[in-house]
Amino acid sequence: MLLSDLQIKRAKPQDKPYTLNDGAGLSLLIDTTGGKGWRFRYRFAGKPKMISFGIYGEVSLAEARKKRDDARSMLAKGINPSEARKADKIALRFAHDNNFEAVAREWHLSKTTTWSDGYAKEVLNCLEKDIFPFIGQRPIEQIEPLELLTVLQKIEKRGALEQTSKVRRRCGEVFRYAVATGRAKYNFAPDLAIALNKPQTNHFPFLAESELPAFVQALENYQGSLVTKYATQLLMLTGVRTIELRAAEWVEFDLENALWEIPKERMKKRRSHLVPLSTQAISILKKLNVITGKYNLVFPGRNDVRKPMSEASINKVIKMLGYHGRLTGHGFRHTMSTILHEHGFESAWIEMQLAHVDKNSIRGTYNHAQYLECRKEMMQWYSNNLSN
Repeated sequence: MLLSDLQIKRAKPQDKPYTLNDGAGLSLLIDTTGGKGWRFRYRFAGKPKMISFGIYGEVSLAEARKKRDDARSMLAKGINPSEARKADKIALRFAHDNNFEAVAREWHLSKTTTWSDGYAKEVLNCLEKDIFPFIGQRPIEQIEPLELLTVLQKIEKRGALEQTSKVRRRCGEVFRYAVATGRAKYNFAPDLAIALNKPQTNHFPFLAESELPAFVQALENYQGSLVTKYATQLLMLTGVRTIELRAAEWVEFDLENALWEIPKERMKKRRSHLVPLSTQAISILKKLNVITGKYNLVFPGRNDVRKPMSEASINKVIKMLGYHGRLTGHGFRHTMSTILHEHGFESAWIEMQLAHVDKNSIRGTYNHAQYLECRKEMMQWYSNNLSN
């Protein structure tokens, strides 16, 4: 006899759980607390099976019968309803775990051990701002090229062409990671470059070799802070990045062996970097030690010696010398690279000096040590050339 809603509502709990049958395998289990749950019993491959269809009240009698009929239809096709339900749950979870944002965050996490904290934060911020709000919840394998292009064009319309290019490349890295981990078929992001405006390449202002003698002399005569003057001179003599210099600590320097080891936490590529020091660089460091040697930082801040000097300090010196718009602190790296290449020094030595890490990690590790003596000679030549 078929069940009715009135019969179900009147069913009271008993000392033991009991069932009310609706036929064709569907029944309602009433437990000792009065809870009422739908059950569907069937046989598959000759073995008895049972699955739940939910709680009465949340699943009506009509809905339970529909679920039963769907299950019986599966059985007629040789499909086990219980296994089909598990597959559906996995598919739903897979779709959630493999949306673009989830895969992008997984990719980002895998890279943080090789990136500086600042760079890792910058990458994640641009994805959170420009990508996740639009396609973040889309299953990554279902995203079409036009979808991503439309999002990138939103950035482009702001006039941020360089940002558009960066975001496209980072999305490409996410898709590449998704392909490698079996979550997408191919990486189409590089193909979108042709449909976007190419940003103009803007190099940091830098000086040519012929312009250096006048600058070096002007810097030598600089009457401002000795600490920022020495910082500017060291930046020019070593070719390191500004942040690598500003946050330097005295414990990193081995003046006896003319070496400076910058810890990996401060390097862009998260790899410690050895910088050979010329006699001129050592002379400057000895002068600095008289001024700041009692602090941890070589270039402590003026208002708080526990923090490094402002990132604007060196550029301020350059501006005071009359070179605003013609040179920046970062431009010293370009100047060094250009001069050393023009004078025939090995490109591998120059790239290692500038901490442009060899993409082959094994070869890069070997060369890190192999090139040190060569770089010492190269950097002494460079310092001598600047002093002439």
